[in-house]
Amino acid sequence: MICVMILEDDPMVRDINSRFLEKLPNFKLVKPASGIKEAQEFLFKNRVDLILLDIYLPKENGIDFLKWLRKEEFETDVILITADKTGNMIQEAFRYGAVDYIIKPFTFNRFKESLDNYKERYYGIKNFDTMEQDELDKYIIKNALNNEYDNSDNDLEKGINKYTYKIIWKEVEKLVDEYKTAEKISEKSGVARVTVRKYLEFMLKEGKIDKIIEYGKVGRPQYKYKNIT
Repeated sequence: MICVMILEDDPMVRDINSRFLEKLPNFKLVKPASGIKEAQEFLFKNRVDLILLDIYLPKENGIDFLKWLRKEEFETDVILITADKTGNMIQEAFRYGAVDYIIKPFTFNRFKESLDNYKERYYGIKNFDTMEQDELDKYIIKNALNNEYDNSDNDLEKGINKYTYKIIWKEVEKLVDEYKTAEKISEKSGVARVTVRKYLEFMLKEGKIDKIIEYGKVGRPQYKYKNIT
């Protein structure tokens, strides 16, 4: 179980984050905190794997708390959930080891995607004594490139990064005899489903894959893809 602290001074937002977290398996809220001192006191006595951290706290700053965590060498990861969308603050958060940055207001799907990505990395890397580069890239490249900070020098076209493309194509290339959904390709590649869909549509335009639509008895139609190169 991944132990989570929510450091958020607004009780309404703290409650929303708590309820979102309850919907996700393998996560346990161990401490809702409204201030840095309260959070620090808890950390000295309890295990916390992940902190959902706001920047704007009463007379305090979440980035200062993040810097304190690194100085004290706590083995704790941090996801920023904040209304601050300035480039300097985002850069500083990542410099001090934030694993994701969610800008308020946000949707449950964005929250879930962030926590799911974290869970994959947490359990995936933890289960390896040693890792080869291609295994490690499933976690590192996905987390680095599923946000909006792709290096444009590596882009095939705007919004399409060649490293992410390579990871997804590695799985699509195997689909010679059967069609698979974006969700299945996401599971295999370790890349978020919404990102996989975008890249599959790009591959479709390239003429490298085929797409079919399957209609079930209930629910939405399913789009499936296959390699045709």
